[in-house]
Amino acid sequence: MSKRPIVLFGDPVLVTPTSPVTSFGRHTEALVRDLLDTVDEPGHAGVAATQIGSGLRVFSYNVDGRIGYVINPEIAELSEEVQEGEEGCLSIPELSFPTRRAMRAVVTGVDLRNEPITVEGEGLMARCLQHETDHLDGRLYIDRLDRDTRREAMRAVRRAPWFLDAQQEPQPASQTLPSGLGGPR
Repeated sequence: MSKRPIVLFGDPVLVTPTSPVTSFGRHTEALVRDLLDTVDEPGHAGVAATQIGSGLRVFSYNVDGRIGYVINPEIAELSEEVQEGEEGCLSIPELSFPTRRAMRAVVTGVDLRNEPITVEGEGLMARCLQHETDHLDGRLYIDRLDRDTRREAMRAVRRAPWFLDAQQEPQPASQTLPSGLGGPR
């Protein structure tokens, strides 16, 4: 098992757009395995590579018994119908805020063999696909909140014990792959 610790709000890797995966060897396989092991925890609907310190464009999901991953995901389709609901994030623990998302989403990407895949879903799965793709674009769900709710969210983050602890203790640098392996430049 290779469950990885989740990077918390404040780490620059969370707001840095990811690099596409260009090498499909052992390092990519290890990253996907780590993402699948990390998402296989109660309460984990999705984990983006940035959340475990990698700057590569990969995420895993675990929603309603559907478990998988997408390499180099892109949103291919969003419904006009929207859903309003509480959304949280493993990188912003214990907090959630009402976030508007499309009711249905389609993501395209590739698998470990660099073969095309499509993942689609409604409701929670659609929310997960959008949330994780946002992570890979360097965007957090709180960035989508209206101005007043975002202000409230930022106050809550600054008061959160996990945020205060992270600010007081030196944190190790984010883990990234060397640029020759498709990592950040």
